[in-house]
Amino acid sequence: MWNLELWPCCCGISRILPWKWRSRRQKYYYQAAFVAILKEKRKMAKERGLISPNDFAQLQKYMEYSTKKVSDVLKLFEDGEMAEYVQGDAIGYEGFQQFLKIYLEADNVPSHLSLALFQSFQTDHCLEETVKKDLVCLSDVSCYFSLLEGGRPEDKLEFTFKLYDTDRNGILDSSEVDKIIIQMMRVAEYLDWDVSELRPILQEMMKEIDYDGSGSVSLAEWLRAGATTVPLLVLLGLEMTLKDNGQHMWRPKRFPRPVYCNLCESSIGLGKQGLSCNLCKYIVHDHCAMKALPCEVSTYAKSRKDIGVQSHVWVRGGCESGRCDRCQKKIRIYHSLVGLHCVWCHLEIHDDCLQAMGPECDCGLLRDHILPPSSIYPSVLASGQERKSSKTSQKTMDDLNLSTFEALRVDPVSNTHPLLVFVNPKSGGKQGERVLWKFQYLLNPRQVFNLLKDGPEAGLRFFREVPNFRVLVCGGDGTVGWILEMIDKANLPVVPPVAVLPLGTGNDLARCLRWGGGYEGQNLGKILKDLEMSKVVHMDRWSVEVIPQQTEEKSDPVPFQIINNYFSIGVDASIAHRFHIMREKYPEKFNSRMKNKLWYFEFATSESIFSTCKKLEESLTVEICGKPLDLSNLSLEGIAVLNIPSTHGGSNLWGDTKRPHGDIQGINQALGATAKVITDPDILKTCVPDLSDKRLEVVGLEGAIEMGQIYTKLKNAGHRLAKCSEITFHTTKTLPMQIDGEPWMQTPCTIKITHKNQMPMLVGPPPRSSNFFGFLC
Repeated sequence: MWNLELWPCCCGISRILPWKWRSRRQKYYYQAAFVAILKEKRKMAKERGLISPNDFAQLQKYMEYSTKKVSDVLKLFEDGEMAEYVQGDAIGYEGFQQFLKIYLEADNVPSHLSLALFQSFQTDHCLEETVKKDLVCLSDVSCYFSLLEGGRPEDKLEFTFKLYDTDRNGILDSSEVDKIIIQMMRVAEYLDWDVSELRPILQEMMKEIDYDGSGSVSLAEWLRAGATTVPLLVLLGLEMTLKDNGQHMWRPKRFPRPVYCNLCESSIGLGKQGLSCNLCKYIVHDHCAMKALPCEVSTYAKSRKDIGVQSHVWVRGGCESGRCDRCQKKIRIYHSLVGLHCVWCHLEIHDDCLQAMGPECDCGLLRDHILPPSSIYPSVLASGQERKSSKTSQKTMDDLNLSTFEALRVDPVSNTHPLLVFVNPKSGGKQGERVLWKFQYLLNPRQVFNLLKDGPEAGLRFFREVPNFRVLVCGGDGTVGWILEMIDKANLPVVPPVAVLPLGTGNDLARCLRWGGGYEGQNLGKILKDLEMSKVVHMDRWSVEVIPQQTEEKSDPVPFQIINNYFSIGVDASIAHRFHIMREKYPEKFNSRMKNKLWYFEFATSESIFSTCKKLEESLTVEICGKPLDLSNLSLEGIAVLNIPSTHGGSNLWGDTKRPHGDIQGINQALGATAKVITDPDILKTCVPDLSDKRLEVVGLEGAIEMGQIYTKLKNAGHRLAKCSEITFHTTKTLPMQIDGEPWMQTPCTIKITHKNQMPMLVGPPPRSSNFFGFLC
């Protein structure tokens, strides 16, 4: 808090005015001088940028790991335990710190970040109010964080309206609208937009929002503006919903090469920012967006004549290859807005070659994956119900579009395998969001689902009756496990095979299925062509039952009841648990795969020194298919139960096995007789891992050093203990455990692992060079 009795000593005024001069005139003088200095300091702060790109990235990382919503925190400050920090509609710095602590679920938010955020909310219009007390408006703080959250644009718009309707009269007057503009400018600055270009656009846009010319904005006008004014949605950080009514799905983009505006046809400029539509690649200047022609992409057929036959949809520009697919000559894309591209088959042609192209579109090289609009149509068209009038018809179409997916019928092109794509936009840093945008253009946007926004249920309902469809999961191992579980619960007529585009950190399942250790911006079209050549393998899935003993100790919640990849007790789970705790506490330190691996190495080094799980065999017993497993001659710090031969981002704990000639499954069956239990060391040496054999591999680990040796190929494998179809652990003390990379601390308990079912998975085409995953060939 600022103290007016002390501030002169900080500014040097005490050297001029004696302390005994305490007249009212002098106090007003101090006050006026303070306002002037504060304004100047804030001006300087704004010039140097209170919130740096690193600060903003750090804030977003905190928000990724937080489960709180602004509305929940706001209730605590309005009439809950935090109400003591509220002064009118404002909070001080201490209250602001409490807001961040609760909202971000972080005990120690860096002081420079919280101070920079606090100062950024102190705008010029409230300077006089902050003379006596250094405060920020709680509505400003709540509004900003709510805009960064996920959710429906309509909800965010209504929330924004209520926050800035300070007098609660149901309308926004000019002063309240000005506050909203200030807030949008602040968001624009954080997003690195050119504010000088946007300011006049916003001013004109806010005038147009007042549709009835009353001089104020009602809630209905505000929501209407949010639904029809694209720059408003972009500036507020709102994701646009798919409405199929001619709206573009804009995203801000900086162009690495010269491009031309589809509206005014002038150059946007190298490295300059504009808006690009995710659906049709229509490109405009920021100030041209409001006048842009409607989006040409319709995601479903709206009349019977459009059902069954797909036509080309041509859009000017967007010819990135620079060569015509019709005449094979160059398209001079760097000189002006020339050429045409089809949004469905992605052909690029000269304007003059258009007449030589037929009207029908075959959806190009990716036809096997695409659900063209001609294959999706309202159920009422199939039932033969007549529409009374064109007006009623349009209303019916809109209602169908905004309701559940059951209102649409899907009839895919014969001999194709439509692709259902789930994307976790928070996986892989910014990669997940970019992958989402790219798939919305490469496929029909109705095939692509944002998991943070829609979840998997909507996509599975939409594709429920689609024959021969396949699923592509874009995310880490945790995301894949979530989708597999939802598919299992959906009770689909036919379970679809699942492929993986790895966006996580470990990506162990993707490695085993030959989809790579991590997506690094490769051509998605090529990946989709690889998916066409993929084969189906049925992967085992295992149930985990944890039965705790009656103790006073309290264990962490068990993260999963299903094993897709692996389960472990001991040293590797201890390392993973420390990694998990540190990442939860300091998420900003874990924002890349390389940093994550360095942190993992540090924790592994510490574990190798302290050996927290030494003599693990004395703290547990193991039964395989009802028979005890002898561990008396071993000194172990960890036991891993493997369903796939990859853990911890590519470490093969089972080790390489020279592949025998013949059928792997048949050989494994012969080696193990009944194949339920194999413990003979000589036989285990020749056993090849198979994720379809309904058996688990059990490996003993001597410590963190051995794990490092296996990861770096200095050692082939851990101790092969058994292959079995059922395993039970009995523990006598609290131990670290993990399932598919998710760790927890478990008090003494009994753990039973049994076979649950199998899930069809897609295996990528074999690489040119051989590797230890050859068992999938």
